[in-house]
Amino acid sequence: MPGPKPPEIRLTDEERQGLEKLIRRHNTPQQIALRGRIILSAADGRNNTQIARGFGIHEDTPRLWRRRWLTLSPISLDDLSVEERLEDLPRPGAPPEITADQRCQIEAMACEDPEDSGRPISHWTGREIADEIMSRGILDQISPRHAARLLKRQRSQTSSDPVLVDTGS
Repeated sequence: MPGPKPPEIRLTDEERQGLEKLIRRHNTPQQIALRGRIILSAADGRNNTQIARGFGIHEDTPRLWRRRWLTLSPISLDDLSVEERLEDLPRPGAPPEITADQRCQIEAMACEDPEDSGRPISHWTGREIADEIMSRGILDQISPRHAARLLKRQRSQTSSDPVLVDTGS
């Protein structure tokens, strides 16, 4: 037996054109494009089950995006674009404590020779880099392990040359 009929989505010409343009754009993230296709399918009269089967996704996904679209539809496109309507909501949790500027300063410092900072070592260790970060006033406090993780994460994306000495800790 069929369930309740989902709420109807009525798109303005401007919304439909915006969604179609967004979907066709080559640099649109795939998640956003899929969400746009879901909304267009819903506006064409398909129910959540039909949309889910058509795109090979769970039924909760069209239900969520149909609800989200309907919640945001009273807001004008001038205030909230089609693409912004399809973006994820902010995730819960504490905001990052290390700013992008501080990360840049830490990375730049890690590229320096430790001897230039008056440290009698040839390669940075977690302890030495953490001490130097705090002595330069980049951060008030950071553990050696956290400092090492920050730099290892960045280095794995850029180069295979180690910045830190592996002390086995």
